Amino acid sequence: MISKAPILDPGIAVILASGSPRRRELLSGMGIVFEVCVSDADETPPAGATPAEAVAVIARRKAEAVLGEVAADTLVIAADTTVDLDGVSLGKPRSEDEALSMLLSLSGRTHHVHTGVAVAYRGRLLTATDTTAVTFRAYPREAAEDYVRTGEPMDKAGAYGIQGLGGALVAGIRGEFDNVVGLPCALLARLIAEVTK
Repeated sequence: MISKAPILDPGIAVILASGSPRRRELLSGMGIVFEVCVSDADETPPAGATPAEAVAVIARRKAEAVLGEVAADTLVIAADTTVDLDGVSLGKPRSEDEALSMLLSLSGRTHHVHTGVAVAYRGRLLTATDTTAVTFRAYPREAAEDYVRTGEPMDKAGAYGIQGLGGALVAGIRGEFDNVVGLPCALLARLIAEVTK
């Protein structure tokens, strides 16, 4: 049996600048031991930025907001995810009505999920964005209403969780599944390798 090489030196302290339970689960699944320090960074998309550009900027802000609170040799990971429908960013719904509106707009169509990732270590900060195309099956209003009533859409960009009940809405994806969940693990591993070398 071939043992898998660790992604980073286990002696490096790691902070995840996110309160997302989905990101915590994905990062743990990569074998990384970390602590959580939720960032209070401004998550307003910069004016004129595309959704794909905005998530990288916001991920960088989140990492920078936490850097001042940790030791200089701590590795900080931050991320931001949005759902992009025809160039319009769909963030987390602020109400059940907004969640329903988002779900109805996604029905039978393909959208893109962008996750910006920032990794900071010893004065270096790298960012990159991963994109996955997600196609929803066509569903009636009643199905969207039933899903909203479960409560699952309310803390998720685009008002759905692909890893939960929302997976039943999906007809197919093109790209990385974990990017849609909120943390593209392959991209993160590449950034960690680059920033620590």
